[in-house]
Amino acid sequence: MRILISGATGLIGREIVDLCHSQGISVNYLSTSKDKIVSRDNYKGFYWNPSSGEIDMDCFNEVDAIINLAGSSISQRWTSGYKKEIMSSRINTVRTLYHALEKIDGHSINSFVSASAIGIYPNSLTSYYSEDEREVDQSFLGEVVLAWEKEIDSLTSFGFSVAKIRIGLVMASDGGALPEMAKPIKNYIGTGFGSGEQWQSWIHIRDLARIFLFSAENRLQGTYNGVGPNPVTNNKLIKEIAKVLERPLLLPNIPKFVMKAILGEMSYILFASQRVSSKKIEEEGFVFHHKNICKTLENIYDRENGKKTPNKLLQKEFLS
Repeated sequence: MRILISGATGLIGREIVDLCHSQGISVNYLSTSKDKIVSRDNYKGFYWNPSSGEIDMDCFNEVDAIINLAGSSISQRWTSGYKKEIMSSRINTVRTLYHALEKIDGHSINSFVSASAIGIYPNSLTSYYSEDEREVDQSFLGEVVLAWEKEIDSLTSFGFSVAKIRIGLVMASDGGALPEMAKPIKNYIGTGFGSGEQWQSWIHIRDLARIFLFSAENRLQGTYNGVGPNPVTNNKLIKEIAKVLERPLLLPNIPKFVMKAILGEMSYILFASQRVSSKKIEEEGFVFHHKNICKTLENIYDRENGKKTPNKLLQKEFLS
């Protein structure tokens, strides 16, 4: 099996590449930087420029499935210009792949799996969302995901399966939200946001990579939530991180208006509450390896050290 991955050098992409190689699956990947392209038997790079629609058509050679992860980070101040980049980076990547696939006769691709986001679900402290939810969050993120998924759905015209994975809060040691949450806590200034009762639907980075590969291998069709089975509140998550770090939480929660003054509209992602179900992917036969947030935090840093790690060493790794 050979998989083409866009966004292969990002946080999730690196994990999927590692998982593929551990299972003997070869990877073609797309890069916007010609200087970073490497070529090995099981890991071949190809140039593309989604903003102009340019792509090296050789990237599709012998490819059985495509995993699309490309898109600009939302964890940056949302200026009017950057909001356009967040949207266009997602639309243009899918559109470039679509137009390229139109030019191929008799391709071997049987599955397309794309990243999406749980930001499409309305902000709610009481709702429990499944993929059948039709209401869309009235926010910039809701607007982005709605347009993104509409573009992804256009690929169903090619006859292969198309799956969308709505990603939640990714827990990893080398990127994403966890290291940023850990920094203030280790300096004794960590605290929750707002009421702290907002739901955060999280997933271990390895389980998320496994969902993408599982979806590709099983040719899943439709929308699936890329979250673990046990969402937690912001207060609970902060307390569990502090527990691993062996740090007290001394400060009151930070009000919305403070973070909005600092981060602008982007502060919305700190206070939005989306309690999201993982039942649909589990009904397809997927089994989560990481269901408990406390054990997940410990596992993440056990992986970092390659062994079982006592709390003191966990603390050292978090603080480095």
